[in-house]
Amino acid sequence: MKKIYPDTEKESNYSNLDKMSTKELLENINAEDKKVAHAVETQIPNIEKLVDAIVSKMKLGGRLFYIGAGTSGRLGILDASECPPTFGVSDQMVIGIIAGGDFAIRKAVENAEDDFEQAWIDLKKHDINSLDVVIGIAASGNTPYVIGGLKKAQENSIITGSITCSNNSKISKEADYPIELLVGPEFLTGSTRMKAGTSQKMVLNMITTSVMIQLGRVIGNKMVDMQLSNKKLVQRGVEMIVEALDIDEKLAAQLLKEHKSVRAVLLSRNKA
Repeated sequence: MKKIYPDTEKESNYSNLDKMSTKELLENINAEDKKVAHAVETQIPNIEKLVDAIVSKMKLGGRLFYIGAGTSGRLGILDASECPPTFGVSDQMVIGIIAGGDFAIRKAVENAEDDFEQAWIDLKKHDINSLDVVIGIAASGNTPYVIGGLKKAQENSIITGSITCSNNSKISKEADYPIELLVGPEFLTGSTRMKAGTSQKMVLNMITTSVMIQLGRVIGNKMVDMQLSNKKLVQRGVEMIVEALDIDEKLAAQLLKEHKSVRAVLLSRNKA
């Protein structure tokens, strides 16, 4: 019987990669990457439903958890780690968990993704509850770590979502809000850090950005709650204030230094 592979593991549409010139390699990779945005576009209705569910839970004090292994796990951690500096929220609001623990962020942990029970153990360390939402990320859609975590979350009345790059995958069946990004076989057969990873990253960007905007963490199109953690961001904050209040840069800098955030400056001036 012929083995059936997940979409992400199917044979590349390209042969003899080792015979291609650098230009041919780059052009062909780019040709495949162009398919990603379209695959994401087809899933906007499903992404919308998941975002709305997250917003409703977060308004009640809930949190968003990502669980994944390998590249998928790292992408979840990346997205979670960028929320505090971008939106000024607690690092406990969006939490990324990877199979194998933090060590696996940099180095592969053998067999970590095959443990069906471990994701729920990892989630319970954060006192997960029914106000929270869990999104499982797995390019193949077959990762036991993710499947097990979603299954236990559902059993405990926790809303679940999934992001995969395979059709009718196992994690989709364990998700209230499944997202399937059908980007097709990778240029390099099975290398899901490529198109699959890119599509997952795009959706994660869409989810947290939309959620934070819906929760009021943005004014206009500005990151008014961003953490002022370096000179570049302080200067960006000053420029936001100059534009919003039509004042000179020196006064804007003084106000930002006094109030510690762009939002606080804008609110103080509006009250005045």
